[in-house]
Amino acid sequence: MYQAFLIKYGEIGVKGKNRHIFEDTLVSQTANALKPVDGEFCVRKENGRVYVEALSEFDYDEALEALSHVFGIVGICPVVLMEDEGFEDLARRVVSYVGEAFQEQDFTFKVITRRARKNYPMDSMEVSAAVGERLLEAYPKLKVDVHKPQVTLHIEIRNKINLYSKTVPGPGGMPVGSAGRAMLLLSGGIDSPVAGYMIAKRGVKIDAVYFHAPPYTSERAKQKVVDLAKLLAKYTGPIRLHVIHFTEIQLAIYEKCPHDQLTIIMRRYMMKLAEHFAGEDESMGLVTGESIGQVASQTMQSLAVTNEVCTLPVYRPLIGFDKQEIIDVSQKIGTYETSILPFEDCCTIFVAKHPVTKPNLKSILKSESHLADTIGAMMKEAIDTAETIRVEP
Repeated sequence: MYQAFLIKYGEIGVKGKNRHIFEDTLVSQTANALKPVDGEFCVRKENGRVYVEALSEFDYDEALEALSHVFGIVGICPVVLMEDEGFEDLARRVVSYVGEAFQEQDFTFKVITRRARKNYPMDSMEVSAAVGERLLEAYPKLKVDVHKPQVTLHIEIRNKINLYSKTVPGPGGMPVGSAGRAMLLLSGGIDSPVAGYMIAKRGVKIDAVYFHAPPYTSERAKQKVVDLAKLLAKYTGPIRLHVIHFTEIQLAIYEKCPHDQLTIIMRRYMMKLAEHFAGEDESMGLVTGESIGQVASQTMQSLAVTNEVCTLPVYRPLIGFDKQEIIDVSQKIGTYETSILPFEDCCTIFVAKHPVTKPNLKSILKSESHLADTIGAMMKEAIDTAETIRVEP
């Protein structure tokens, strides 16, 4: 029955003179999301609305699933678009619609008409009342309830007349690509994919770095991260995933630095490497899944010491979340089951038994000086041997 979707957006509507930029980005992202779906589609904007029209036969459920992953969309309305051929034709089409859309015509309803085209011969209230009367005549079990109806029928009189009664929630936020680019430090855990999702929801295009430590971590651990990136790409679009071999640097830190500082010092070098690839990808910041106090490396003092090596801003979307809140989001976006697979991305020998929780920057810098003779060459080797994978949804 449906050959089109009416796309509703939220924040974009208050963007003033820049609104058209965000609308164009939403149209582009919507079209990209529909590319894998069987069928041909036209995505267009018209007077504050975005429409997806099917130009051929298509998979309805697959199209709806694809649209439900597009940031910027707050509602997806399967809509019947009809030419204006007078009120009698409109009333007949509405009666037919209710007969097809609902298995049983035994519910309370309300008709809301919006007359965007003011030259229509009836006003909004008149259309709603007359259509409601025709429905009551056609289906005697229907009842009008203007306060809490079970079904609301929307009629919008535009260039074409829009008829719909269902709104599928979208993910909200802003369309990806409307707010710059950032580099996500992606691990195989629960937190970092959620951080990537949340920063992308604000319109940020993301790429990612993953630190691989063979032979201490397996190829299955690496594949787990690729799988997480694929799940994330359903929302963000294609992701460039930089796989950085970090083993030699980890071993050097383990051998030459105090063990209670291992995590902080490794984290600092991870941030340095992430910044290098952020520069290559023209990213404007780094993104991590850190939350204050969750582990020793995420205390306020630890985060401050980690930040000291960065020249780019570090965005931490989960900074005030507790673990259960993060898990809830990961379950909603479908990354949780992959994140808890038992393939660790950090070998336990590189994790301190009693990590420092209030690191002192001077002490950290003194410990790092033990690496001065070799760290430059190891960093260069890590950069030169990195593997870049284009991860598609």
